[in-house]
Amino acid sequence: MVLYLLTHRTEKGRKKMQKTEEIVPFLKTLRNGIIAAFESLEPSAKFERKPWNHSSGGGGEISVLRGDVFEKAAVNWSGVYGTQFPMQDGFGPFFATGVSLITHMKNPHAPTVHMNIRYIETEETSWFGGGYDLTPMGCVYPEDTEHFHKTAKEHLAPFGEGVYALFAQQAKDYFFIPHRKKERGQGGIFFDHYNTGRLEEDLLLWKQVGESFLSAIIPIYEKRVHTPFTPEEKEMQLELRAHYAEFNLLYDRGTKFGFLSGGNPEAILCSMPPLAKW
Repeated sequence: MVLYLLTHRTEKGRKKMQKTEEIVPFLKTLRNGIIAAFESLEPSAKFERKPWNHSSGGGGEISVLRGDVFEKAAVNWSGVYGTQFPMQDGFGPFFATGVSLITHMKNPHAPTVHMNIRYIETEETSWFGGGYDLTPMGCVYPEDTEHFHKTAKEHLAPFGEGVYALFAQQAKDYFFIPHRKKERGQGGIFFDHYNTGRLEEDLLLWKQVGESFLSAIIPIYEKRVHTPFTPEEKEMQLELRAHYAEFNLLYDRGTKFGFLSGGNPEAILCSMPPLAKW
């Protein structure tokens, strides 16, 4: 990436470049694996992919599925750079790359799920962020929530006893809708500005979050996508989707970063449900 010419002369810069050369292919491979897993559950449609270019440099690819199981799913990759980091003054040039996904299921018994992992670098520092969270749309199954959290906890265990608890609490705090006075869903894990000073270990943790995602959600979908549902359950799903949309438009950092950095509106708003009701 062009940005890395700014730091290539320092030892720290060389290490960053090496990690970036590893990170971008990892993200693209992860995205392709998630797309394949979702398509294996969808009998009637495939993801449609659309590349886009960023105004200041780089770009990404939107991947959207609309079918009989996934009313709408988006699994996007981006890698963009620019002269001024949009979320904090004084950071100057930046590079940001990540995979972000959302599902909105046709069956209200199958929960919405969100996952994002990202890497951001400026001239002065770099960090990892991401996580995944579960949002049932009216049909809450405690065993699904338990499986989702257990999967995250098991995959984070090698990185320290308190890591899962910290990330789970951060998810509770972040995915809170102030004007509704409630959490968005059943929680999950969330971390941002993650930099312990141990780049190799941080990278492994970040990868583990991305690689554990399918283990957290696919067993739930395999159980729920064919459950019979009533018109009343569908109505509740549409009302709770409205709460989801409110959070993403008012509070979500990724949405804010995307717009402030001059990102593609279509890609940024892929998180919006296809139908919602107020």
